[in-house]
Amino acid sequence: MYDLFKAKAEGVGAEVHRFRSKNDALDFVVTFLNREGVADAPKAYALWAEGPFLNGVDRVLLQGKAPGLKFEVSRELAADSLVGISEVGYALTDTGSLVTDQTAIEQRLVSTLSTIHIALIGTDRILDGKPAVFKKINPANSRYIAFITGPSRTADIERVLTIGVHGPKRLVIVFVDELEGAHS
Repeated sequence: MYDLFKAKAEGVGAEVHRFRSKNDALDFVVTFLNREGVADAPKAYALWAEGPFLNGVDRVLLQGKAPGLKFEVSRELAADSLVGISEVGYALTDTGSLVTDQTAIEQRLVSTLSTIHIALIGTDRILDGKPAVFKKINPANSRYIAFITGPSRTADIERVLTIGVHGPKRLVIVFVDELEGAHS
């Protein structure tokens, strides 16, 4: 299912990576942040929204490896961030979309206001499509369900496709095999 999702997601402009372990994924994220020029300055911050992936992670050590990485998410910092990092609930093979309950505002801020969104997900969270995800997420119990399909795009300005007008210009999806069973 991973290969099918990857093909669909890359078809809509997402970048897809897969790692066996959480440590391998962390190494990738740190290398990515440094390569993209994350720094402790406006328009160069990286914000990481709270989630289970961070359990057991030495955040001070991580910040030492990636100056400009912050774990306190605010509207102001999110608007000034280059990279936002969040965990997502599910990946759909039929559309290459990510689906997540973003009731927590920090999740919405880092996934919509940054220039680049890194989405972390367990490889076992790949589903066939919307019917399967609605067996997992009940809209009656969730105040904000987000479907994320590739980078933000619009063609409403003179019908010319423009990337990143209403959200991130890049979507980087990081699958982690080791996270299997880590979510409810």
